[in-house]
Amino acid sequence: MKALTIARLTFREALRRRMIWGVLALSFLFVAVYFWGFIQVREEFLRIEAQRAARGGRPGGASGQILTLDLVSTIMVGLGFYTVNFLAGVMTIFASVGTIAGEIESGTFQAIVPKPIARWQLVIGKFLGFGGMIVTYITLMAGGVLLTARLVVNYTPANFVPGTLLVILVSLVLLALTILGSTVFQTMANGVVVFMLYGGALLGGLLETLGGVLNITSLVNTGVIISLILPSDTIWRLASSILQPNSQLRFDSPIPIAVARPPSDAMIVYAVAYIAVLLGLAVLAFRRRDL
Repeated sequence: MKALTIARLTFREALRRRMIWGVLALSFLFVAVYFWGFIQVREEFLRIEAQRAARGGRPGGASGQILTLDLVSTIMVGLGFYTVNFLAGVMTIFASVGTIAGEIESGTFQAIVPKPIARWQLVIGKFLGFGGMIVTYITLMAGGVLLTARLVVNYTPANFVPGTLLVILVSLVLLALTILGSTVFQTMANGVVVFMLYGGALLGGLLETLGGVLNITSLVNTGVIISLILPSDTIWRLASSILQPNSQLRFDSPIPIAVARPPSDAMIVYAVAYIAVLLGLAVLAFRRRDL
């Protein structure tokens, strides 16, 4: 299938970009800092618990909640996954922002499209190629978080594989949106639009969480509407909720890993359908675009 050939070439082309290698270098730096930070948190926790035990106090904070090393590790893993999710989203947008528009502007498609290659094969091939790169990147980064947790505190995150798959789904949603934008806008404009939508989705998630905490229906409804426009943050919150072994970490506060009300599993189906619709629109838009 020619789409698979385009996917393979896209994957190879992406690896040749300096930006990708720069992101990888910074990502490995993040893993190193994360590993160091995890050790510092462990040592501080053990020191505080030793002092409390010497005074005859019970484990936990002033609120009386039992604070265990596993709970602290869950928080650290949640923060690690949140960072991976954000880095993957940013890399997805900027790696694929010119996947169609850039080729048109450079004149590459003028030599390719007249050959027996359908435009839908180019769109799907680009999606598969960048998708393969994203899956590889997130798998390596999530593996770094898992390895850190195992080495530092011998902790294995709950539902690690489903959580990782949902983080991958977040980036695939952003990839489909970026490819659609690339068939409509020029490269620079596409990057601005998609990145603003990504930021808007993050804001929508915070509004929905805050609205649930304060019982403000208008904020909740606004967050829900934004999540339907771009479900990236909703899928992240679903990933965060299943990475938590129990409800202890579902704080009622608008912080990145807080999930007061976990989204419905139906949002997974919605996100997959969302990707399919965006790719279909991208194909239609590309067919009508002059090269």
